[in-house]
Amino acid sequence: MYLQKETMMLIFNYESKKQLKESIGQPLRYTETSIFGCEYLATGKLCGSNRPSLAEGTGTREFFANVTMRDGIIERVE
Repeated sequence: MYLQKETMMLIFNYESKKQLKESIGQPLRYTETSIFGCEYLATGKLCGSNRPSLAEGTGTREFFANVTMRDGIIERVE
């Protein structure tokens, strides 16, 4: 039996992954993408990307990242 964990994608409002990493210790700037409810977790792991081709995206480069949050603050970026 397999347990499948859903992974939701947020849009991270940063121009680059480097800029996102430089924001460790600060609140996350993001855009929700789901019409079914909030995906953001104040404490936990988030998966997301920057999509400059979308109106919600920023910058010119697309990137994907996993972000660990603790009490609404970015703790780690992978």
